[in-house]
Amino acid sequence: MLPRSARPPDEECLPRATLVARQGERLQSLLRIVSESNDFYRRKLAVAGIDVARLTLPADLDTLPFTTKAELIADQAASPPWGTVPTEPLERYTRYSQTSSTTGRPLRWIDTPESWQWMLDCWKAVFRAAGVSDRDRVFFPFSFGPFLGFWTAFDAATQIGAHAIPAGGMTSAQRLGLIEALAPTVVCCTPTYALRLLDVAREGTGPDPLAARTVRVIIVAGEPGGSIPATRRRIERGWGARVIDHHGLTEVGPISFECLEGPGYVHVNECEYIAEVVDPATGDPVPDGRQGELVITNLGRTASPVIRYRTRDLVVRTGEPCACGRTLARLAGGVVARADDMVSVRGVNVYPAAVESVLRTIDAIVEFRCTVRATGPQAAIEVEIEVGAGADAGATAELAGRRLREALGLRVPVAPVAPATLPRFEMKARRFVVERADRGPQEQGNVQ
Repeated sequence: MLPRSARPPDEECLPRATLVARQGERLQSLLRIVSESNDFYRRKLAVAGIDVARLTLPADLDTLPFTTKAELIADQAASPPWGTVPTEPLERYTRYSQTSSTTGRPLRWIDTPESWQWMLDCWKAVFRAAGVSDRDRVFFPFSFGPFLGFWTAFDAATQIGAHAIPAGGMTSAQRLGLIEALAPTVVCCTPTYALRLLDVAREGTGPDPLAARTVRVIIVAGEPGGSIPATRRRIERGWGARVIDHHGLTEVGPISFECLEGPGYVHVNECEYIAEVVDPATGDPVPDGRQGELVITNLGRTASPVIRYRTRDLVVRTGEPCACGRTLARLAGGVVARADDMVSVRGVNVYPAAVESVLRTIDAIVEFRCTVRATGPQAAIEVEIEVGAGADAGATAELAGRRLREALGLRVPVAPVAPATLPRFEMKARRFVVERADRGPQEQGNVQ
């Protein structure tokens, strides 16, 4: 029996035909608005020769052109600083966010109060599926900078009546002290930072602030770790809490959420989004059960919309029913990888998530960094690891190399380094570094 706070509302359990019909109605309304008031999409629709009034939706969805991040960045470069995507007069916009890009130009995004509230309502679905209610204290150990991150989660938590605790501008040790003092029941952070807090707690000389086990749920986002079994197990074992995965994008909003009944799967919030899965190379539809690129249309963020947006997230969609009763599509394993993050090493496609899924199975590895050097005729890969106190660094490196070879089909040099040598991360980890002859080192990782 699900706790009352986790029971899905009726709209998340609709028959598929009813859900699809509602999506079509909302998409038709969105297209009418953008064709009249949004310069970016008015141009795109005109170039594609599309008359919105003649569309039958969602059946004609695939006749609409894709939108890409490169287009949006180019639009902002041509019409700085916001581009031509805003649908309403600029004086109506009250919130600013930007992508967390560490290479190239970040994408700027603005929202009106109504579009911001729509995102908060999407986050309420995440909380509801995790069983979070007005009886919870929710801890937010993130920087509260311009990256969208958990800003919407924080505001949504206050609206459901939960006690939202900001923990920006603090060291990890200070945050652990606050956890001990305030006894939160929910933590929202990246998978990397959940593990980092565990490491800091173990390094401390005083009592373990996590020993009281007041935290029962950890909602993670920003990286694939929440759906990587080895990473998930490490977090859950260390905290004694249930991990709930979620993902979203600054320019799209909170897309998915995991429920208490389906670990390893995330529901797409199809009440507020239309989700497609396409071949990354051709753009053709991919059937359920096969990996493809997630394409998203948000239906309620009309002031800052994206239509058929190429997320570059690689997913495997399934229509199999969930025990929670929701009829929403699910993504097996969450976001499996990012198409942008793939590198080819001696003819083998390597993704950061694949490396992490191997190394997290080895308990002795505290931190790691993977470097791909694409400076010669063939790319080369190597891994550095830090091991915990008492572990045999050489034996651990040998074990890691053997498991990486078995999983990837590549011989990967693994070198142990001294403790506290590798960087630590509060938000998204950047453990996958690609060095190219023309551009030098570039950090790669899942971008939200």
